[in-house]
Amino acid sequence: MFHKATTRSLRLWRTYQTVTGLDQGKRLAAYRAVDDVLETTHRIVGLGSGSTIKFALERIAQKPHLHDIVFVPTSFQTKQLILEHGLRLGSIDQYTSIAVTIDGADEVDPHLNAIKGGGACMFQERLVAQASDTLVLIAGKDSAHRQLVASSQWTRGIPVEIIPAALTTVKHILEVMFPGISVRLRMANPSDKAGPVVTDNGNLVLDCHMGPIEDPQAIYQKIKLVTGVLEVGIFDMARVAYFGRVHTDEVDIWYK
Repeated sequence: MFHKATTRSLRLWRTYQTVTGLDQGKRLAAYRAVDDVLETTHRIVGLGSGSTIKFALERIAQKPHLHDIVFVPTSFQTKQLILEHGLRLGSIDQYTSIAVTIDGADEVDPHLNAIKGGGACMFQERLVAQASDTLVLIAGKDSAHRQLVASSQWTRGIPVEIIPAALTTVKHILEVMFPGISVRLRMANPSDKAGPVVTDNGNLVLDCHMGPIEDPQAIYQKIKLVTGVLEVGIFDMARVAYFGRVHTDEVDIWYK
């Protein structure tokens, strides 16, 4: 089922004019999701990782009535943003029951299957998501697809977090398991760090490009069962997704 909603205020639209391109859509989605989903009755709220979450925190910081909520982050980056905004910080160790989690996504299909892990935080993201009553995804419109596929926007494929000692064997097993797959070790930006990306857990990330994904959950199960794999960036836990349209003030809302 698909629903489209339009932002309600020209004043709110004006706050987006300094943001260009896909970031504009991300901010629209994040603001609308916070406005629609978060309530003062929510004691514990999870916050995901990535470029879209900073806009969700920006909106939360503008709403003093939400500042009594305890926010559980899924990454070191999100933890720092929570602290920078002066919000209450919790952890998944403290709170195993979470009312709602807002998280970004790299790609989402109409069934709300999603590819996540562009920020290499999918293990913590799944921990928090599975403890949540509701998972809400937010993204720019370019993340919405009729079928999960390594698209022109998301060319890396499926992120897979692995322990370092398993790099060679996991790569080989995946290449045998999925003929034609391209498996690459994710490398850090040379200007920031030499060598591979290292997750908050001290692990590595393989980006597995296999084209259109007909059965996301079957792929997830096959990869997850490989020894050495910690997490796979395919998620099917979301109930609703918000997509901000680039260069407009519209937000598309998809429900599961």
